[in-house]
Amino acid sequence: MSELLPTVREENRLVLYTSHKPEVYQPIVEEFENQTGIYVEIRDGGTTELMEDIQNFGKGTVDVMFGGGAESYNAYQHCFDRYESSASAKLNLPIAEEGGVWTPFSELPLVFIYNSRLVEENAAPKGWKQLLGDEKWKGQLAFADPGTSGTSVTILAAIPQILGEDPKICIPAFASQLDGKLCGGSADVVDSVENGTFRVGITLEETAKKRIAQGAPLAVIYPEDGTCIVPDATSIVNGAPHAANAGMFIDFTVSIPVQRLLQDQMYRRSVRRDLNAASPAEMKIVPFDYGWTAQHQDELMQIWTDTQKAEREAADAV
Repeated sequence: MSELLPTVREENRLVLYTSHKPEVYQPIVEEFENQTGIYVEIRDGGTTELMEDIQNFGKGTVDVMFGGGAESYNAYQHCFDRYESSASAKLNLPIAEEGGVWTPFSELPLVFIYNSRLVEENAAPKGWKQLLGDEKWKGQLAFADPGTSGTSVTILAAIPQILGEDPKICIPAFASQLDGKLCGGSADVVDSVENGTFRVGITLEETAKKRIAQGAPLAVIYPEDGTCIVPDATSIVNGAPHAANAGMFIDFTVSIPVQRLLQDQMYRRSVRRDLNAASPAEMKIVPFDYGWTAQHQDELMQIWTDTQKAEREAADAV
């Protein structure tokens, strides 16, 4: 990424917020700069933090949000402008289906992981019902704090959809299995299962596969009662000062070279139909309802917060 220099003309600028890790955004942004001559200013951080900043201060100062689950974009859709990529006809998720405020970047199935040195394959949890209902996993489940992890917010929204249960029932049951133990962030989930602090965890397929490729003693489970594939996304901020450059960047993120890079080097699934790899036979896909999630996200977080508070009070009373 280039540092903004005083000599850079306004028409050659792009202000980018991203919740991706540097190993994801750096090669993409650098190649975009090389091909277009546009200088990109970057601020990185957590999805929720950046969305809040865009909502409060972003209009007229920020061009693009890059990264974070699509459901977060729906929750903050008033902050973004509709944009239809030149590649939209080739994408698995045409943006017109979801209101048009975001363009998918990669597909990210939710999976379980377990430490293969501590848990035998036939003893690992096979599905969500077992993970939430089996006492032996109580306190042994790695899950990041939804207050800091966008992935965890996605998981909380996915659980009632996968199980077909009332969130007021399944979210407290899930929280009870955690036994008051939370990881600080999404990366800590994989770290803590790898080092044996927890025996199992919930994460993204991309995160798990990347760590396994690095030699971690981890194995992946595709839950037998189903999982959701939730794309991360990109969107143009309301009042973007460099809106044309923002559109060019979005088109670049779904271009064939970038999407091949995702598949070949980043353990991610392409959102392009002409590049999609076959899914594992054991992956049962439950459609993720973005509209329902956006409508109920505050409620889901309130259920989570109330459950955590009640469990702390109960523990203090003992």
